Amino acid sequence: MSDYRLHKDAVLQALSTVEEPDLKRDLVSLNMVRDITLGIDSVRFTVVLTTPACPLQEVIRKRCEDAIHTHISPQITVQVDMTSDVTSTRNNAPTLPGVKNIIAVASGKGGVGKSTVTANLAVALHKSGAKVGIIDADIYGPSMPTMFGAEDIRPRIFQVDGQNRMEPVQQFGIKIMSMGFLVDPTQAIIWRGTMAGRALQQFFSDADWGELDYLLIDLPPGTGDIHLTLVQTVPVTGAIIVTTPQKVALADAVKGLAMFRQPQINVPVLGVVENMSYFTPAELPDHQYFIFGKGGGQQLANQFDVPMLGQIPLVQSIREAGDDGRPAFNVSDPIVGEAFQSAAQALAQQVAIRNSAVEQTKRVVVA
Repeated sequence: MSDYRLHKDAVLQALSTVEEPDLKRDLVSLNMVRDITLGIDSVRFTVVLTTPACPLQEVIRKRCEDAIHTHISPQITVQVDMTSDVTSTRNNAPTLPGVKNIIAVASGKGGVGKSTVTANLAVALHKSGAKVGIIDADIYGPSMPTMFGAEDIRPRIFQVDGQNRMEPVQQFGIKIMSMGFLVDPTQAIIWRGTMAGRALQQFFSDADWGELDYLLIDLPPGTGDIHLTLVQTVPVTGAIIVTTPQKVALADAVKGLAMFRQPQINVPVLGVVENMSYFTPAELPDHQYFIFGKGGGQQLANQFDVPMLGQIPLVQSIREAGDDGRPAFNVSDPIVGEAFQSAAQALAQQVAIRNSAVEQTKRVVVA
């Protein structure tokens, strides 16, 4: 040992050579280096990542260690603590003030597994350490109560300053609001669009969401009243598009994606998730059968120059888990777990990049 006592400025200068891989800026200028503790021939500090779902944690840790060894001394003992603080552009928002990011999940077409993808992305983000909620915005056909095994649970009603508030149902660590919690599941909801829109607005204004890193909005198929109500009520951080590979699904997915890019809406599209990408039978886990075609989701992503967030296989355990009321990410199936974890990490990355590069989305105002 050299008995050389480090200086904070030297540590910061060394770490200023480490680039955050997604944001393309150094850790020091991004204020991601905190709590530097110096000793003789040792240094300990914390790197604050932009999301707990960051897939590059170990890459960043290794680069920090290498930077200290290269620019100061190879004899120094380096301890890097990793934590996270999810980024947001929604500072002091009057509606949902504790929610950092609002993410719309859309498809354009029904039957592509959008709700399944939403539920499992939420659980994967939660398992990474994030605080996550879901609003089931499909007012006429709510499915989240079934997928989370919560059909018989009702939100708790309480009063704040004489006003009724709802406490979202919490299952598997996810806070959830759905019309399915408020009406008899055997009864059809026969409402005009304005009534459905008001119900969605109440999920925002009358529910006590607390602090969340990500609030996923599971939108109904199409591009109608509910979608407009969403973008008129809150600034949406970004949208993801769920599709299957076949042409008929892609045709509607294009419309769903194009809606968010309308100049008067202008919600950033974070990427595409391709569901039912291929079939893998349980007895042949290394085989892939492209029942619905191949590469359609990637073609959509390429066409609109947006990221491909993930490809989710068609496997029996996903269907069984949804019917049993336990998201498939909780099932010990490595194929399913890896697919949803990878997609959730990619989504978290795109949210961080979007928050660094693009100003806050504006609410749509109808003249």
